[in-house]
Amino acid sequence: MTLLVILATLLLIVAAHQLFRVIELSRKLRKTQEWQISDADNNLMGRFLLVFLILFLGFFFWQVERWFGRSLPPAASEHGQKVDLLWDANMYLITFIFIVTNCFLFWFAYKYRGNSKQKAEFYPHNNKLEMLWTVVPAIALSFIIIFGLKYWNEIMKLPKSEKRVVIELYAKQFDWTARYPGKDGKLGETDFRQISGSNAVGMDTTDLSGNDDILVKNEFHIPVGQEIELRMRSRDVIHSAYLPHFRAQMNCVPGMITFFKFKPTKTTAQMRNDPYVVEMMKNINAQRAKNNKEAVEFDYVLLCNKICGASHYNMQMNLIVDTEADYKAWLQKQKPVKTVALK
Repeated sequence: MTLLVILATLLLIVAAHQLFRVIELSRKLRKTQEWQISDADNNLMGRFLLVFLILFLGFFFWQVERWFGRSLPPAASEHGQKVDLLWDANMYLITFIFIVTNCFLFWFAYKYRGNSKQKAEFYPHNNKLEMLWTVVPAIALSFIIIFGLKYWNEIMKLPKSEKRVVIELYAKQFDWTARYPGKDGKLGETDFRQISGSNAVGMDTTDLSGNDDILVKNEFHIPVGQEIELRMRSRDVIHSAYLPHFRAQMNCVPGMITFFKFKPTKTTAQMRNDPYVVEMMKNINAQRAKNNKEAVEFDYVLLCNKICGASHYNMQMNLIVDTEADYKAWLQKQKPVKTVALK
């Protein structure tokens, strides 16, 4: 099949070359220079531009339909619905401008195509037009920015719920560690100078409140319907904690603590039964089967969204959203770290 494609491409190149040779010879017979463009040539190119416009827009809408089912499923957090609303509004606006602009572009290219009977007019400047295409986009962008700031401020308000779950995400090349407070409800203090093989997250061994903290890797759990406050640290470079299904992202910066809060609205089990997710995973597993790979189930995932090094693509961690009862049962099974043993 590959050989046939290569041969077809070569034949197409040869055919195009011969076609150009025929055009060149025809011009010599008519005793015209190659660079002299006739009205017939301009008319032909103008019509081709209109045909190209139709094909181009058709291809655009085909792509939208083709890839729509491969986008992220609906947001699984409260604030994520607002983010999706803002995203949709932006995409509709951009699509409208894209279509209108291209229609005008190709129509004007056709309407004002070359004509030996007309001469182009030199039109260097128009203050009204300059004002129009400056003010109108500025107004549209103002609405987008205002709503974006409004949603951001609502998302980033400090949590007020007493039932919020506080989890620390510790990033380093190239993995994540999640740290939960123990029965005292407080995360122990940290000290980067105490980072070692047995104390990978740099817990302060002199702070006894960290004795009951819980460290987990590979996957971490959160309860549905409760505020989750993620506190983030980084050991080495700037990472970015990205939870795409919750529309949550925040940089992890060495030397400082950043945070993000959200409230999950769907458990992992509920998302696995969502019709959109079921169809999405069906398509994914069909593709995996073609490559002789085993089928997989949907999981929420924590990713690093900064290119942080050679193994950046491996820096991910599964996230399980449980019911409150299942979350408490999972948490009770986790063993607390004893910081005194880390000295």
